[in-house]
Amino acid sequence: MNAPQAPITFELDGMAVAARPGESVLAVAQRHGIDVPHLCHQDGLRPDGNCRACVVEVDGERVLAPSCCRAPAPGMTVRTDSARARASQRLVIELLLAEAPGGGHRGDSELTHWAHALGIDKTRFRAFERPAADLSHPAMAVQLDACIRCGRCVRACREEQVNDVIGYAWRGDDAKIVFDQADPMGASTCVACGECVQACPTGALMPKALAPRAVAPGTVAPGALAPAEARRTIPLVVEVTAPNEAIDSLCPFCGVGCQVTYHVRDNRIEWVDGSDGPANHGRLCVKGRFGFDYVSSADRLTVPLVRREGAPKDPSFDRVPADWRRHFREASWEEALEIAGGGLARLRDGHGARALAGFGSAKGSNEEAYLFQKLVRTGFGSNNVDHCTRLCHASSVAALLEGIGSGAVSNPVSDVRYADFIFVIGANPTVNHPVAATWIKNAVRRGAVLAVADPRRNALFRHARHRLQFRADADVALLNAMLHAIIEEGLVDQEFVRERTRNFEAIREAVAGCSPEAMASACGIDAATIREVARAYARSRASMILWGMGVSQHVHGTDNARCLIALAMLTGQIGRPGTGLHPLRGQNNVQGASDAGLIPMMFPDYRRVGDEAVAAAFERAWGVALDRQPGLTVVEIMDAAARREIRGMYVMGENPAMSDPDLAHARAALASLDLLVVQDIFPTETAWLADVILPASAFAEKTGTFTNTDRLVQLGRQALAPPGDARQDLWIIVQMARQLGLDWRYEGPREVFEEMRGAMESMRGISWERLERDGAVTYPCQGDDDPGQPVVFIDAFPTPDGRATLVPTAPIPADEMPDDEYPFVLITGRQLEHWHTGSMTRRARVLDEIEPVPTVSMHPEELARLAVSPGEPIRVASRRGEIELAVRADASVPLRTVFIPFAYAEAAANKLTNPALDPFGKIPELKYCAVRVTV
Repeated sequence: MNAPQAPITFELDGMAVAARPGESVLAVAQRHGIDVPHLCHQDGLRPDGNCRACVVEVDGERVLAPSCCRAPAPGMTVRTDSARARASQRLVIELLLAEAPGGGHRGDSELTHWAHALGIDKTRFRAFERPAADLSHPAMAVQLDACIRCGRCVRACREEQVNDVIGYAWRGDDAKIVFDQADPMGASTCVACGECVQACPTGALMPKALAPRAVAPGTVAPGALAPAEARRTIPLVVEVTAPNEAIDSLCPFCGVGCQVTYHVRDNRIEWVDGSDGPANHGRLCVKGRFGFDYVSSADRLTVPLVRREGAPKDPSFDRVPADWRRHFREASWEEALEIAGGGLARLRDGHGARALAGFGSAKGSNEEAYLFQKLVRTGFGSNNVDHCTRLCHASSVAALLEGIGSGAVSNPVSDVRYADFIFVIGANPTVNHPVAATWIKNAVRRGAVLAVADPRRNALFRHARHRLQFRADADVALLNAMLHAIIEEGLVDQEFVRERTRNFEAIREAVAGCSPEAMASACGIDAATIREVARAYARSRASMILWGMGVSQHVHGTDNARCLIALAMLTGQIGRPGTGLHPLRGQNNVQGASDAGLIPMMFPDYRRVGDEAVAAAFERAWGVALDRQPGLTVVEIMDAAARREIRGMYVMGENPAMSDPDLAHARAALASLDLLVVQDIFPTETAWLADVILPASAFAEKTGTFTNTDRLVQLGRQALAPPGDARQDLWIIVQMARQLGLDWRYEGPREVFEEMRGAMESMRGISWERLERDGAVTYPCQGDDDPGQPVVFIDAFPTPDGRATLVPTAPIPADEMPDDEYPFVLITGRQLEHWHTGSMTRRARVLDEIEPVPTVSMHPEELARLAVSPGEPIRVASRRGEIELAVRADASVPLRTVFIPFAYAEAAANKLTNPALDPFGKIPELKYCAVRVTV
């Protein structure tokens, strides 16, 4: 191990200072509160040194040095504010003002800031003729008349996000920023992450909604940008009204858990920036940066609603009708709560505790999840409570609990920076977890080897050395072949297996007949490639596995995860930085909701409801007798409702009428209930079938804690007030509990968090005060002095003897295979712009403008066979339903396969999907069923 470097001491503006390893002169100056002008430099980006605004004078050197690129040397003397340095800094700023008259298109631009700081109110130089604004992109405005060619957007796009869209073209005065494929920006391959917008110091790239009107001093802008002649002769000022408040919070979408800053004015979010959080370090994706305005949608529910007497519940709908409100009447909160909570209490008393069920939400906070499951268990009297983890990673969690005693990830996503080999299987991070994908792409650029295994060639294939486009449903065959190769070729870490695992011989026996040569035809990958990938994974100094719902959403999803666990155990690739197992969580708080007990067979912290000692402990804590029988899962609850065994349901923030498989069955089950209570922010498809609708709070309208895919507990802060008479979700849950006879008097999230800490060992060491101060803490954490443990299972697993259990598997077919009548395979998933059932993202202007209509992706050869052109409508049918949607040519989709996103109510993919369940995780087979395609 290298010895720590000694600090370098030198003199800076008359002070003796010490530079930390890797610091530039500019970084040292900033740390000591010395302002040095800089424009091409931004923390997190590679230093470029091209603007020369940050030049400083170094004694004994004739040439001024750019401080962003200059490394300190022992004993050197630096002046940031000498006459020579200041003259050069001022000259550079003046020249740049000529490039971007008025400081660019943001009144708070960095160029304007430095001009004011240096006392510059005008420039002596004439501006160049520059291009007109490019407003072709739905999300971003390109205004190159404000561009100073600092290169920050290029580095942000190419080096941080690794999207390779922005570059330089031409030379000298003609040099300019360009976009790939074609100008304008709207015709490029831009994925609208907005990293360039956040990097731009002048507003040459900015959110389109904020694109201002440039005006001559003392005039009011009538509309368009000022003419070129005005731009050449006089400085311009820019109409920009600063927001009232900047509030640090979190992104409400996927499980990466990006920290954001909401810029708020008049109770509306004006724009969003990425914050320097542990999971994202300022990075965002299109949803996090531009998907915020759903909270201000005209569709928001703002008053309690009760179904009118005699208004029918029709489960055969395609979309919620435009006149849906005529089926409901407005009610006071007192009346709505009595009908909802009181009605559920009467059903409980008349039909028994197991006649009720609750669906909580992975979009809600930890506090909401904890109280919701507590309400079901203590108010309903059963364990019939579940949430979307059942449709997400239930099989992964089942395998992880069985194998290593914990359902949590072993290492954070960003640990890929320490990996030499990265194996991504059944996941499409560039779409589902875009910021996580940037860490993977960064790691590859630094030299890590990437292997991607997926039935579709997703965008990560471009960065992968090993591309395994295996046959859908052949996961176990592929993974068992890799295990066979590792054992056969002597690549097992014998010491690790001997000391930290059990059941190795069972694995050896199970894969004995699964050689790569034997499995090649089953999985569609040649034997040599399987062996090469297995060797690379096993021999690497540090190998890490990441997987998604392409692994978990199968009847053999638990087996898939068991194989991945075995890969890590046989090779000792766990318990160190850059190694381990990471199932990428789909929703922003699916990890936290599961931790908090929002699952039917587990109390908080995954303690089984049938364990007498555990149940007794919760009875003492909650003061109520508790059921020892595991509850029903999501699909089982729907089946029980269809049989009239479940008579009433309370659904908070979930949309099973869109997310469940076989929607015709699920919607009919919901419509058959005696009482359906829905708590949500929009009139979702589930709300359309409700008897009572309770208007709730959106993410930005509440404060609470959320746990991301890395086990990182973070504080989301309220930025807006709920609209109309909508109420905080916690308040609604408490009022419902009171209607059910529980004497709950929680005042807010902090009080609930303190109760959670007492009930959950995983949360015990994390204080609310620390979250308010630091924003984020990783569990396990022992207390305020513990930084948290991002890497776990270092010395032992949380099992009775500290060992992992290896569970053998054998390839089994999907529940439903293609045949002559239904010859295609359907794969469902997400799009980059849309999330979950679309109830939020399809009400975000930018997101719905980019992807406004439902599509089915097919290989171009299949389109030719059907004699259809891209954009034309086709019909896709399964044994359960049929939908019509536009076809999209996509060579990444295998032959005889179709891919359909599930966010579109007008063409709901889950009308087609198969409700067959994995026997262990009870997750439905959403990733595979047989369909036919007709024109």
